[in-house]
Amino acid sequence: MSPENSKRKYDSTKRQARALEVQSRIIETARALFIAKGYAGVTIETIAHQAKVAPETIYAVFLNKRTLLSRAVGVAVETDGGPVPALLSSHIGELASERNQHRQIQLFAQRMSLFFSQAAPLVEVMCAAAKTEPDINRLRQKYLADRFHGMGFFIDCLLANGPLQEGLSKLSAVETIWVIASAEVYNLLVGDHGWSGEEYELWLSRSLARLLLP
Repeated sequence: MSPENSKRKYDSTKRQARALEVQSRIIETARALFIAKGYAGVTIETIAHQAKVAPETIYAVFLNKRTLLSRAVGVAVETDGGPVPALLSSHIGELASERNQHRQIQLFAQRMSLFFSQAAPLVEVMCAAAKTEPDINRLRQKYLADRFHGMGFFIDCLLANGPLQEGLSKLSAVETIWVIASAEVYNLLVGDHGWSGEEYELWLSRSLARLLLP
């Protein structure tokens, strides 16, 4: 490769890296503002000012505020095409290889507390915006469907080590955990009622053991 071609490739790589850094900064700024002020309380101009970019840059990259919220939610709950969020994926091997059902539930509760501490506030913003924004509502429906799929994966991990509570079908177990281990419940207990993450984790673990296991 000639020195000139090498320089062009280097410059192109630097430009791409700068562009990705700017996009990440915009998304993180938007995330923080959405959580602090709600979807309706944030404008592109406010995001641009806080992220130290021109509003035109945001419009060029993201088109509109709906897309920005979608990207922010996507970062928070990204599943990488699998049944669990990327934030939790590094812990799944430990949970799946555990052979004690009660310990599996404890590990699950720990991981969900970690996940919701990052994702739950933005999920609340998404759910509120979904009432008036059809595009955001479609995003919410996908999030709910992905989470249901992920809960099914966890129930399969439990079933690999023993039965569920007598009379409890797999579908009912998935529905139970889908409701209880949700951002909505986390926000009520931790955000509104003042629980610590540790209190939520202990409550979730004990509740799921009582509801799911023999």
